[in-house]
Amino acid sequence: MPYPSAELVITAGRAQRQYWRDLWRYRELFYFLAWRDILVRYKQTAIGIIWALIRPFLTMVVFTVVFGKIAQLPSDGVPYPILVFAGMLPWQFFANALSECSNSLISNSNLISKVYFPRLVIPTSAVIVSLVDFFISGFILLGLMVAYHFVPSWRIITLPFFIAIAFAAAMGVGLLLATLNVKYRDFRYVVPFILQFGLYISPVGFSSAVVPAQWRWLYSLNPMAGVIDGFRWAILGGESQLYLPGFLVSVGLVVFFLWYGIRYFRAYERTFADVI
Repeated sequence: MPYPSAELVITAGRAQRQYWRDLWRYRELFYFLAWRDILVRYKQTAIGIIWALIRPFLTMVVFTVVFGKIAQLPSDGVPYPILVFAGMLPWQFFANALSECSNSLISNSNLISKVYFPRLVIPTSAVIVSLVDFFISGFILLGLMVAYHFVPSWRIITLPFFIAIAFAAAMGVGLLLATLNVKYRDFRYVVPFILQFGLYISPVGFSSAVVPAQWRWLYSLNPMAGVIDGFRWAILGGESQLYLPGFLVSVGLVVFFLWYGIRYFRAYERTFADVI
């Protein structure tokens, strides 16, 4: 009596059933990608990692001259260069992370098309690399504090909390743009515009206290406004105040973008190998 033939059915996405467990299983790939990007970033450059210091420093100088010397905007009772750099740190991290994260899938297309692993590893490693630049740039802030004899208050211990919010903001928007960049390559031209526009509407070169009170809540719809205000509240202390309603609005938007970014990324993740 003949035995019935067995059928093997391969369904797209079945390998991702244990997706979140696989993220831990593929942690070594995450370490490898992050370390590779750190080594490659400044390879064959004359001054290497010093570029991570020069760019934010020069931007800080320009903003200090324009907003502090020419426009004579208030500085919350602290030296204007420190005010600017306390806002420059989270913005520079967000901008670098968003740029790297949005292009991460395209730049690793060969890896994606050949082997299965949780694709979330790639954009996350890109954001981690930008976090390394963030800590390197922090030495400039330490130098400014020493030069101006500025001593931070107890609020500095809350800084890791605001770093986590900045990381979540970069991840959420980055995952959304990374997915859109795979589907529509036009977004590689959109991201630089978003970052340039965002720099001007975010309180990087000035304190958000100059925004009229009746518009503060609307201004807080820019998630980075709350993140930057949080950094300044933690670093500057003294007269620096945190506009709590606006901060909560910004954090709420960060949480929403992170949730939606992960959901949108996961929805299209199985098609990356075919489209890319």
